[in-house]
Amino acid sequence: MISQTISDFATLAIASGGWMEMDRIYLQNRILGMIGETEFEEAENRSSSKSSTQLMDELVEVAKNNHIVGESLSEQETFASQLMDFLTPPPSVVNAFFAQYYAKGPKEATDYFYDLCKTNDYVKTRAIAKNIDFPVETEYGSLEITINLSKPEKDPKQIALEKNTAQGNYPQCQLCMENEGYKGRANFPARTNHRIIRMNLDGESWGFQYSPYAYYNEHCIVLSEKHRPMEITKQTFDRLLKIIEVLPHYFMGSNADLPIVGGSILSHDHYQGGRHTFAMDKAPIEFSFSLNKFPDVTAGIVKWPMSVIRLQSKNKAELARAAHEIFAKWTVYSDESLDISAYSQDGTLHHTVTPIARKKEDFFEMDIVLRDNNVSEKHPDGIFHPHKDVQHIKQENIGLIEVMGLAILPPRLKTELEEVEKYLLEEENKMASYHKKWADSIKMNHQLTKENVNEVIQKELGQVFKRVLEDAGVFKRDEQGQAGFKRFIDTCLTR
Repeated sequence: MISQTISDFATLAIASGGWMEMDRIYLQNRILGMIGETEFEEAENRSSSKSSTQLMDELVEVAKNNHIVGESLSEQETFASQLMDFLTPPPSVVNAFFAQYYAKGPKEATDYFYDLCKTNDYVKTRAIAKNIDFPVETEYGSLEITINLSKPEKDPKQIALEKNTAQGNYPQCQLCMENEGYKGRANFPARTNHRIIRMNLDGESWGFQYSPYAYYNEHCIVLSEKHRPMEITKQTFDRLLKIIEVLPHYFMGSNADLPIVGGSILSHDHYQGGRHTFAMDKAPIEFSFSLNKFPDVTAGIVKWPMSVIRLQSKNKAELARAAHEIFAKWTVYSDESLDISAYSQDGTLHHTVTPIARKKEDFFEMDIVLRDNNVSEKHPDGIFHPHKDVQHIKQENIGLIEVMGLAILPPRLKTELEEVEKYLLEEENKMASYHKKWADSIKMNHQLTKENVNEVIQKELGQVFKRVLEDAGVFKRDEQGQAGFKRFIDTCLTR
C-alpha cells in the first residue's frame, strides 16, 4: 500500500517538470528513506485519483508511525514541506516555466504558478476552506465578511516548543527572499517548497509570490529583495502601475506605512495584489474634478465609507505623478475642525495613504485612500481607527484588504457568535459581556427565530464592519465631512 503511495507521489513529482521519468527510482528511494521505510514493493506506474495533499498525508502518517516525525505542529509542517519540495521544480526552473507561459500571456503565467503553489501545498487550500465567509449588502455595495480560521491553532506543547527555541535572525522576516527553500524551525514556518518569481522594478530586484493563507483569489505578494521598512514614495506609485502593466488581470496595492493605519508587517517593503474584484472596485464616483497640472488624468471622490480619490488615465507616468502630488498635499494637510492634523507638536508625521492600482481596458486606475494615525484622549487607539463600541468585533488595524471592503475578522468570533445566537434565542449561553449591548440592539430590532437568527447576525456583522470603515474614514460621510473633503480637493487643484 505505501509503495503505491510513494509511486503515485513520484508520478506527480515528474509531472511537475522538475524531474524526468529516468529519476523515478531515485525519487521513490528518497521518499522511502524519508518516511522510515526500507522495502519497496512492486507498484503500478499510474495517475492516482488522490490529490497531492492526500498522498502527502499518507506519507506523513507513516513517518509519524515510524517515529521519524514527532507530534508537534512545526515538525509535521517541516516534514510535509520537505516532501512537497519533490513536487516543486528548483527556483530557476520555475522562473523559466513562468517566462515561457508569460510569452503566451500573463494569465497563463500566473495560472501555472498558482496551480503549482496549490498542488505543492504552499497555498494552504484545505486550511483556507475552513474560513467562514459571506457577503452583506450595504449602501456601499456588497461587503465581504471573513472569519479567519485558516491558521491552525497551536496546542500548549507547540507554544512551549516555540518559546524554548532561539529566535534567530535568519531569515530576517517572513517576507525576505531568504525564505525560499528554508527548512523552518519551531518558531518560524517551513518554506522548503516555497518559490519566488523574480521581477525587475525600477532597476531593483523584487519577488512575486503567493500568500500561503490567502484571503481572496490568487492573493499574491510582491516584495523587495532588500529587507527595509515600508515607505510610501513616488516610486511606490510607479511600481504599482508597472506591476499591473505586467499583470493586467491583477490589482496591486500597498498598505499604509504608519502604525495604527498600516498593515501587520511594516518592517519589509512589499505590496499585495491578486485576481479579485472588491466592493470598492465597483463603487461609483460621486464627485468629479479636474487636476489642472494633469490634463490627461480624470479624478473623483469615490462613494465609499473611507475617504478615497480615484484617478484614471492612459498615461501611466502622468497618473503616477498626479497620485504622488495628492499624497504630498495630504501629508501636510490639516483641518482642526475635523480633528485632522498632519503633525504632532514634536513634528511626528501622521498622514499617509493606502494606494491601490488596477487596469481597466486601456486605462490605468489608482485609488488613493487618505489615512491619519492620530490618537486622542477620547480615542486612544486611533481617531480614525475602529472605535471602542465596535472593537468587540474588530479592533485590529484596518489594512489594505479591509480598506477595499473585505473584513478579516478574528477566529474568536466563531464560538463567540454561537453564544450570541443562543443569547438572542434566550437559550442558556456563555456570551461574552462585551457583546451584550450589540446583541440587545439586535433583539430590539428583529423578530428572531431559529430559522433566521444566523442570517440576522451575519447582516448585523456586516453593518458593524461598515461602521468600522466609516470610523477609519478621515472625512466623514456627513455634510460637514464632505465639505471638508472638498476643501482638501481644492488644495490639489492649484498649480
